[in-house]
Amino acid sequence: MSIEIIDEQDVIVVTDELQDIITNCIDAVLAYLNIDFQCELGITLVDNHTIKALNRKFRGVDTETDVLSFPILDFKGNLDDLTLEDIEYDMNPETGSVMLGDIVISLERTQEQAKEYGHSFYRELGFLTVHGMLHLLGYDHQDDAERQEMRNIEEEVLESLDLVRH
Repeated sequence: MSIEIIDEQDVIVVTDELQDIITNCIDAVLAYLNIDFQCELGITLVDNHTIKALNRKFRGVDTETDVLSFPILDFKGNLDDLTLEDIEYDMNPETGSVMLGDIVISLERTQEQAKEYGHSFYRELGFLTVHGMLHLLGYDHQDDAERQEMRNIEEEVLESLDLVRH
């Protein structure tokens, strides 16, 4: 697993503990979904102003958001049925790792939502990381069934890491 964490904000100090939360959440999602191939992704930590600009540019929505995902892996279907042929064009030829894509998280919004929902900053960061990872892996929440499936996975992964609501 190769994770590049890029800090492009100056609102929250990015500590080793914060980076460990992100890494542990990514590892837990991959384990939960039984993904055993080598993969790589990028995490960019930004402020509200930056994520608003990205949201406007890429989604046409002129408002702040908490997390954006930019998948490279183009696979629709059951991850259990994933074969090397399905992902051969998504592999980094230099490393042999599958390039999943990039996740952008507003740490400023993370802090705001943690206060709003009454739980820890790390729990909210974990949730946003897991949510972003699921989007990179083809999950979505366009209808109630998809939304519930994502929510169930998110809660189970977070519970396995003891990042529960208090």
